[in-house]
Amino acid sequence: MKLVLATGNKGKVREITAMYSSFEVIPYNEIIEPFEIIEDEPDFKGNALIKARAVYKALNDEEAIVFADDSGISVEVLDGEPGVFSARYGGVEASDKDNLHKLMNTVKEKGFERSPAFYTAAIAIVCKEGEYTTHGWMYGNVIVEPRGEGGFGYDPCFIPLGLDKTLGELDDDLKSKLSHRSQALTNARPVLDLIKMMRKK
Repeated sequence: MKLVLATGNKGKVREITAMYSSFEVIPYNEIIEPFEIIEDEPDFKGNALIKARAVYKALNDEEAIVFADDSGISVEVLDGEPGVFSARYGGVEASDKDNLHKLMNTVKEKGFERSPAFYTAAIAIVCKEGEYTTHGWMYGNVIVEPRGEGGFGYDPCFIPLGLDKTLGELDDDLKSKLSHRSQALTNARPVLDLIKMMRKK
């Protein structure tokens, strides 16, 4: 079964493809021209649905199954920021590195060397059978000095609960077991199985 991802983010594509190796996973920008999607919902679920609906409509293919993710990090000492603005925390054109350094510097400016934080991931699936959403979370702490070259986004400053290494220092296998996105993807698997079953009837 073919899944069209409503993202061109290489890190997310790599993670989702690894989790769903039995599916044909295709970023939407390999099928149609990428286009701007305004994500203006106040929560991750709403923004994931916006992306999945927009790509499903643009594909103009009733048989398409569109898979969208919206995720981010919420930091306690920043009153939950950056939250849904995680991907553009450092500005509209910000890179992962820009966002990372703004987060660490902002925590440092508050007078802290670390803070409790958590990641949220919401998955939206849009297809002719309906709309579905799942969630996953990962808890831990952010620190103000990056460690590790692995992962992407805020991984070099996030230490999962019970560990002493950042996500940027962990190997991919362990990270995938812990990550908020892998939990949301695991929870989405029964939905895909249900869609597959409905299509066989």
